[in-house]
Amino acid sequence: MHAEAATRQHNLNRAPAFHIPPDQSGQPLFGAIELVGARMSFAKDVEIYGENEPADYVYKVLTGTVRVYKILHDGRRQIEAFYFPGDIFGMELGSHHASSAEAISASTITVVRRATLLAAVAKNPDVANKLWAHTAQELEQARRHAMLLVKTAQERVASFLIDISNRLSGESVELPMSRQDIADFLGLTIETVSRTLTQFQQTSAIELATSRRMILRNRQALINLDS
Repeated sequence: MHAEAATRQHNLNRAPAFHIPPDQSGQPLFGAIELVGARMSFAKDVEIYGENEPADYVYKVLTGTVRVYKILHDGRRQIEAFYFPGDIFGMELGSHHASSAEAISASTITVVRRATLLAAVAKNPDVANKLWAHTAQELEQARRHAMLLVKTAQERVASFLIDISNRLSGESVELPMSRQDIADFLGLTIETVSRTLTQFQQTSAIELATSRRMILRNRQALINLDS
């Protein structure tokens, strides 16, 4: 029943199949002018691509935030990664997407054809090097996420807060994702995430100005937990 409900909700939030209009230029991937794609907008919670769909495009976040996730057999959602402005996502080893991607908030995305990227890689060593660096970074993020899932709840939440503050460049961070998103990324329940955040606030490691706005008051305390 959980899986069926998740599938129904998934279908409701799907964006219509899109084509690439020639007159809507976005930002280039990897700084290559030949990789300028279409600029497309996705509303909150709308699917960008689905699991097992053809991986014909590569994406770059211009504004907003994106989550990439899988729905497990028992209906649970496992979020694999979050992507912020400047991040590139949707590159696959195979010809189809292994996961789904959704806009967490209203997002603007540059969309580039995968075939165009591969052609640029074959001709431009600089693009090839940047793609290699991007792939290595994705592998490292996947490795760190796998290691995160064997840590304690406090260690997982501390690591997440440090990583998000680093990526969003600030001690005061407006979290774009919900606590349920955080829980599904960390492999915890939303109750455990909320309880752990409250514990961190009680020990003055963080301040929760609002349900989404977080201020790191003692970064070193979180780093000590994460190490």
